[in-house]
Amino acid sequence: MTRPLIISAAIAALALASPATAGCVVEYKAKRDNPLRLDFGKASLPDSACASKKEAAAQLVPLLKQDGWTLLSIVSVKPDGG
Repeated sequence: MTRPLIISAAIAALALASPATAGCVVEYKAKRDNPLRLDFGKASLPDSACASKKEAAAQLVPLLKQDGWTLLSIVSVKPDGG
């Protein structure tokens, strides 16, 4: 279970490095095949990704894909700190 935490931390670090001051926290479900692994994670994304689940997914998919994960769904999009 430490691997998903590392992925979530990396996503959060990338989001914090962006110039956006506001932002959101996205809760998501992802999977990895061979062997099947499921993850429920949280990621901080810039304000530009916070308008809808579709926009959040568009920014999250490439980040997860780098580590071999496939986004299954966005559970929620919440304002950062809320």
